[in-house]
Amino acid sequence: MYNQHPSNIDASAINIYNPCLNTDSYKLSHFLQLPPDQTETFSYVSSRGGKYDVIIPCGPQPYLMQYLSVPIKQSDVEEARIIADLHGVPFNYAGFAAMVEKKGGMWPVEIEASPEGLPIPTHHVIVTIRSTDPEFAWVVGFLETGLLRAVWYMTTVATQSWHIRHLIEEYANRTCDTLDGIEYKLNDFSARGVSSFESAGLGGIGHLLSFCGTDNLAAILFAMRFYQAGVIGRSVPAAEHSTITVYGREGEADAYRQLLRQFAKPGAIVAIVSDSYDIKNAICNIWGVQLRQEVIDSEALVVIRPDSGDPVSIVAQSLVDLEAAYGSVTNSKGYRVLNHVRVIQGDGVNIDTIRKILETITSLGFSVDNIAFGMGGALLQIVNRDDQRFAMKCSAVHLTSRGWVDVYKDPVTDPGKQSKRGQLTLMRLPNADDPLGWQYATIRIEQQAEFESKGWAKVLRPVFRDGQILAYTTIDEMRRNCGW
Repeated sequence: MYNQHPSNIDASAINIYNPCLNTDSYKLSHFLQLPPDQTETFSYVSSRGGKYDVIIPCGPQPYLMQYLSVPIKQSDVEEARIIADLHGVPFNYAGFAAMVEKKGGMWPVEIEASPEGLPIPTHHVIVTIRSTDPEFAWVVGFLETGLLRAVWYMTTVATQSWHIRHLIEEYANRTCDTLDGIEYKLNDFSARGVSSFESAGLGGIGHLLSFCGTDNLAAILFAMRFYQAGVIGRSVPAAEHSTITVYGREGEADAYRQLLRQFAKPGAIVAIVSDSYDIKNAICNIWGVQLRQEVIDSEALVVIRPDSGDPVSIVAQSLVDLEAAYGSVTNSKGYRVLNHVRVIQGDGVNIDTIRKILETITSLGFSVDNIAFGMGGALLQIVNRDDQRFAMKCSAVHLTSRGWVDVYKDPVTDPGKQSKRGQLTLMRLPNADDPLGWQYATIRIEQQAEFESKGWAKVLRPVFRDGQILAYTTIDEMRRNCGW
């Protein structure tokens, strides 16, 4: 098995974030494949469709702050040359060395992006990138890996949470007196189920555009660092199985009682997993009989969490059993709200099970006020680039011999992968008949003046040029863009 160690590099000092290697291996050879007279490159990022017809773009800003605004050092170039050579691929040593010498190590590109958090239909351009120096036309393709990764991941998570919030609101509008607390109906339980701390932080921000409930501390930190946020998410004291089972089966009631005594204060919320042994016995006998008066006297809201079994039937049965123990009141919409207790479902949760649970409990006459959800791996980990068919494609280049030339792909075996051509931008026009309130159009930049004369406005804005970030977005702006 091949295992060539670079003897002239201290392994303990290797820069795993070396900007000269933050790409796919095969891209290191592309500088030798481009036309010799190519002086400018233009590419775009777009969702070519997918699970949802509307996406919530976000993600460029952390990438720009963490990676593109940090200058390349000559030591990065030297290290990258050695590793690329041993890896078996060419390395543009002269190009990167020139970038360090002539550009101060700053990437000579301009990036425009749609406002983060703004709902946009699929198939439109949401990010564009062009080179700004004829000597460095090759850098646009090199940056595809990092830029696309930053955009597709956060956007896909944000899109999913946005659509789930709309789903929950649909049922809440039908069954609740108010939408108070709707932002806590879906909670981020995914921190342990993602591939890295960075994934937890970045993906967790996408969720926090539509909700405030999270157990993902990385998301709080990343939002503070990259989006000028305060502490934008909230959690509550909650049990896990070990803090219940440590008391043994015979001490199950004592475990619950300890939690009540520690956290169940007037006006407080405490969540207690209750299926360590037998969820029905826990609800009907322990919560419903032994601890019933303590729950009532605490004046807290005690949230019971089933954590196994079929999510739809378990939630429905839990509500029925809790109602038998604690009673309920009927709201103005004619739906019942439990007294003193609620249910949170955190196992097997995704948009499909949420829809089934909501449909089932409302058909039984229960208000959405009674239920909240916690979403684990399906929130930040069970997503991929193909969910929304994201791609970054070169659509135009400038050649000294021919001027601007359209670049595109059009595979006969998959028309859905046909790419756009030309230098592009995104425009919008108010449209009261559209659910988003806007009509969008991806156009060639030559058409921009014509569209503006008809009342259209450009959506994309410059966010980065030659190492400098030109515009920042805050979490509050992103949430407003989302419509909340």
